[in-house]
Amino acid sequence: MTLADVDAVMAIEQAAYAFAWTRGNVVDSVLAGHRAELLCDAHGELLGYSIASWGVEEMHLLNLTVAPDHQGRGHALVLLDALVREAREGGALQLWLEVRPSNERARRVYERYGFVHVGVRRGYYPAAAGLREDALVMRLALASARESADGGH
Repeated sequence: MTLADVDAVMAIEQAAYAFAWTRGNVVDSVLAGHRAELLCDAHGELLGYSIASWGVEEMHLLNLTVAPDHQGRGHALVLLDALVREAREGGALQLWLEVRPSNERARRVYERYGFVHVGVRRGYYPAAAGLREDALVMRLALASARESADGGH
């Protein structure tokens, strides 16, 4: 992902979420050098993206989004596989993420992939009517994560 991709990313982000990342969040992630990858089809159409940051022997998935019209087709797994592969190659032992409890589709994807629920961040996400929603903290031990080479997809 480059700054030239931000408009297309924002179009998907705003279509996918009631409380989307801001343009500033995406731009800051690119400028900070976070791992920001796009998934495009054979015709160059943007299907989804992921943004992650490196830590000491770990990676933190900050955002993984598939365009609403393309959800349910395995694209999230393609993005996760690429992220896990890069994390392992970079020496990460764990992959962390937060997900809304109300985002059942994403939770199921992460759970099927092997992420385990390890905690809760209270009031982490903005919600309707000025309220806040907790975040489920999930972790994937990379030594046991699926690899796309195993034919699991």
